Amino acid sequence: MRPAEPADVEPIVEIRAVVMRPDLERLGRFDQHRVRQRLRDGFSPQHTSVVMAGGVLAGCVALRPAEDGHWLEHFYLTPEVQGRGLGSAVLRTLLDRTDADGLIVRLNVLRGSAARRLYERHGFTVEAQDPIDIYMVRVPGAGAGAQGK
Repeated sequence: MRPAEPADVEPIVEIRAVVMRPDLERLGRFDQHRVRQRLRDGFSPQHTSVVMAGGVLAGCVALRPAEDGHWLEHFYLTPEVQGRGLGSAVLRTLLDRTDADGLIVRLNVLRGSAARRLYERHGFTVEAQDPIDIYMVRVPGAGAGAQGK
């Protein structure tokens, strides 16, 4: 991982559009412009890390400070690298940091997204839900024993 730069926004926007499309289409919410613009509007290079694999941009993740901890946002990996343990490795790195600081982490994931299983394996639990999103929270140290699986 490396810190994001402002110039990373457009490549990340395209990764987001590819990764989010199947779930958004399933939920009847896919809009080619909106899926890209929402990331542009919320892109915060100072809180974003770019994920590299084999010297190539493979994704991104943001960890934004919040009043009572952090929000994990914009965690996208290209389809080519999914299912190979990279997401778990990235998540472990971030959660080791937040655990060391004693901070909770929140996120939201689309209903029916396969990503929910990844988050649950790392100690996230459902806090609330609506027709589109599931809001999850993780207290420091949660799921530490299961992270290596």
